[in-house]
Parts: sequence; structure tokens; C-alpha cells
Amino acid sequence: MPERGRPRTFDRTAALRRAMEVFWVKGYEGASISDLTAAMGINSPSLYAAFGCKEALFLEAVEFYTQVEGTDIWSALEKSPTARQAIERFLRQTAKAYSQTNRPQGCLIALGALHQDSSRGAICDDLRRRRAENRAALLKRLERGVAEGELPADFDCRTAATFYATVQHGMSIQARDGASRTALLATVAGAMAAWKVLAGTDAA
Repeated sequence: MPERGRPRTFDRTAALRRAMEVFWVKGYEGASISDLTAAMGINSPSLYAAFGCKEALFLEAVEFYTQVEGTDIWSALEKSPTARQAIERFLRQTAKAYSQTNRPQGCLIALGALHQDSSRGAICDDLRRRRAENRAALLKRLERGVAEGELPADFDCRTAATFYATVQHGMSIQARDGASRTALLATVAGAMAAWKVLAGTDAA
């Protein structure tokens, strides 16, 4: 017999997606168990039986988010032929992803939990690690540009990676505050105007 409160044909992935959307809108601390169960269509005992606890549910929802949301952002970084184009397309895809109207605006990884929480930091630590990995992906692409001779040998890849990661995080906050895609793309244009300053050259 199905557990009381759980639909007979319980779709765990669909429930996880709905939980992800609640966390995306409200953050870890802001999302209550009642918010989550209402969105997921199950009761709290079923939530705990299926996912363990709120913390475990959040961590799984964030992992799911990395697999299904914003993939075009990171593929643009890898597939672009030059480092400059990679960074620009990365930011333009960010503007597109963060401003879509059929889902929450901004980024769950940037906005999900910015303070130490009741889980003794496990949530914040996970998101901090993911943000560091994203910055590392930017660094790797810039270092490739140096290795391929596109960028000068003294190009400060670490500073540039931090700068463009910071721009992306700022775009997440602006999107959450209601910034339009046009406004976000204007931010992209400003960030790319800084490219020559960072490179100390006219490198394209």
C-alpha cells in the first residue's frame, strides 16, 4: 500500500523539480516544509521518507538544478572559439537564462543561501563550493586562451575570472529584482568593455 499522503504514482523527479523551484524563489531558509509539501503534492512524512530531511532535499535540488538549468551558459563557455567570445557568450546566455519569465529569475546557486544556516553551514558550504567551481571554469577557459597564444602571457586570468564571476552574480541579483533582459544585456556590454583593460591589449 502506498505511504499515506504520497500519490499512488509518485514521480520523484517531478517532485524534486517543484522543490527546486520553491527553493529557487524563497531560498533555503525562506522555504518552509509546508511550502515544499504543497508544491510537491505530498505530506511532510512522505517528504522525509523520500528525501530524508529539508537539508538533504535542498542539496539534491541544487544538484538537479546544475544538471537541468543554465546548461547553455556553460556550453557557450566551452564551445566558443576564442576566450573573449567565450566570456561574452557566457554572459549573454546568463542574461537570457536569468530573465526568462516561465521560471524564477536569477540563480539558485548565487541566491539560495548566503548566510550560515541551521545546518551548521552545510548548505552554505555546498553553494560556496559550486560558485568556486564555476569561477574555476572561467579561469580554465582564460588560461586556455593564454596557452593558445590568443591572450598575452601576462594576462591576469585569475583576476579576470573573478571579475566576470562577480558580474554574473550581480546579474542574478538584478534579475531577481526585476531587471529586463535588455538591462542585463547592457550590463554584459559594460563588462565586455572592460576586456581590453584586463588584457592590456586590443586582443579580440
